[in-house]
Order: sequence, then C-alpha cells, then structure tokens
Amino acid sequence: MAGVGKCILVTGPPGVGKTTLIMRIYENLKLSNPNIKLQGFYSQELRQGGERVGFEVVTLDGRRARLASSTISSPESRQWPAVGKYKVDIASFESLVLPELKIREDTGLFIVDEVGKMELFSSYFFPAILNILQSNIPLLATVPIPKFGKDIPAVVRLKNHPGATIFTLDKSNRDAMKDRIYPQLAGMLLKP
Repeated sequence: MAGVGKCILVTGPPGVGKTTLIMRIYENLKLSNPNIKLQGFYSQELRQGGERVGFEVVTLDGRRARLASSTISSPESRQWPAVGKYKVDIASFESLVLPELKIREDTGLFIVDEVGKMELFSSYFFPAILNILQSNIPLLATVPIPKFGKDIPAVVRLKNHPGATIFTLDKSNRDAMKDRIYPQLAGMLLKP
C-alpha cells in the first residue's frame, strides 16, 4: 500500500464545489510545478436548455468522453446501467479514463474526480485506483458523501486506506479549503 499521506480525498454534498476545488488545486500545481506530470480526469455536467442531461469526463489535457446521459435512446444504451435517470456509458468512460490511470514512471500526481457510483460500474476502474495507491504516487480524488447513510463499499475502502486524508467540503469552508489541501499535497509530490 502507499505510504501514509499519499491519498487526499475531498468529499461533500453534490454541488458544493468539489470539482471546482480540485481544478483550482490543479491550476495552482501547474503554475508552481510546471515540470510535474499530472494525470487523471474530472467530471463535468452536460446541459441542454438549462437542464442537466448528463455528464462527461474530461482528461487534464482536455480530451472528452460521455460518462452518462438521460437523452440517449439506442438499442445499445438500453443495456447500460442506470443511476437515477442517467444511463452510464461504461465503454465511453473506460476508453478515455483507463489509459489516464495507467502508472507511468514520470507521473507525479493522479487527479480523479470522482470515485462515484457511475464510475464504479466499470469493473476496471477501482482496480486502477488501487494500483495507483500501491504505486506510492499521490492521489487527489473526490468521493461522494454517503446517501441515506449508506456509503459505497469502494469509497469506504478508499477512506479507510492508511494513507488517506479526508477533507469534507461545505458551503462555509469551501473557499478556505484550497489553502488547507494545497500545501499538504505540494509536500507529497515527487520531484520529476
């Protein structure tokens, strides 16, 4: 397993700003450590006419793939797993994200937004996360809060990882949280 302090998890209710926080930290890291190799992805809402119709995943270098949609109705999509009204496109997700989670010698940090129910429909996703933890390369990830008091088993496993530090985001602390997480993360980074 990774050494103590190699995994920073950001949790909080939907819409509180977890992705925004992760992206601010990412931008700061790029400016302060221009030579560090960052790998990973973040999730983004897809909207039509002001209504959320799905989610996409975006790599740190800007490539995009569908994660889930409420508007797709094809014979293929009828077989896809669902989370609420959204059908999860596992093949699209895996084709973009799994190569991003491969361990490379020069990688300094993995950023994963998020380790959630949709992403975990991929049977290859969580093993890739576990490989990152075993690699000793730091991981900055978002995880959902328990819904109805029930946490996702893979998320519990991450939270219980000996090297995990958990930050809970809410509306009162979200602006100050970057200043708490960034120095801790910056201290973990392997110099290229």
